[in-house]
Amino acid sequence: MQIIPVFEPAAGSARAAATARRLVVDAPMRMFHWLFALSFVGAYLTADGEHWRALHVTLGYTMAGLLAFRIVYGLVGPREARLSLLWRRLAGAPAWLRSVAQSRSLAAIPWRQGQNLAMALAVAALLAIVVPLTISGYGSYNDWSDVLGGDWLEELHEFFGEALLAVVLIHLALITLLSLLRRKNQALPMLTGRVEGAGPDLVKRNRAWLAGLMLVAVLAFAAMQWRDAPNGLLAAPASSGAHASHHHDDDD
Repeated sequence: MQIIPVFEPAAGSARAAATARRLVVDAPMRMFHWLFALSFVGAYLTADGEHWRALHVTLGYTMAGLLAFRIVYGLVGPREARLSLLWRRLAGAPAWLRSVAQSRSLAAIPWRQGQNLAMALAVAALLAIVVPLTISGYGSYNDWSDVLGGDWLEELHEFFGEALLAVVLIHLALITLLSLLRRKNQALPMLTGRVEGAGPDLVKRNRAWLAGLMLVAVLAFAAMQWRDAPNGLLAAPASSGAHASHHHDDDD
């Protein structure tokens, strides 16, 4: 009697599914993510000291420009990048909290939905905090606080900088936790744009040209700032000497 290898097709299908990769994040979103992250890290590390002031200001302006791009792209860009998707996740918070209150056991709680909600909250907080951070930074750099006196604007700027750092750390912790719980690297799609698994691409066009344009724009802005700074980006502008006595008197 011939033995039919009934498991071979299933194994082959499993291997095919494992090697399949779907595009879920387009190139402009990935470029925004990493440029935004690098700008914040650089701005935070250069927040103290006049020697780094021009570089700090440049990175702060870069963050503001990237945020403006994200808002525009989230309004008129492709469906998968729309801010409305983020809003819909956040709008599900009341329903999720009600389901938690009505659950009779921990196992009955929709934890996966809660994980997605927590990630959406972190992302929304990251974007929201940048607005007062950059405004207070611009104001402190241009001596707006002199109108009322004191260093209140610099202190406000420092507060929002620390708040953004806290949210960034929470965001990283959530990514690490979800990667462990789901046994899949949740940060990888922001590098490759793809996830493993069979099915259609969620993103139909990668738009690599737009990502390249973003990078060129950021580099061109940095070059312009370098050219205009009296001693380059690693020295304070001549007009900022009055700020030397301030702690965290920086601009984002």
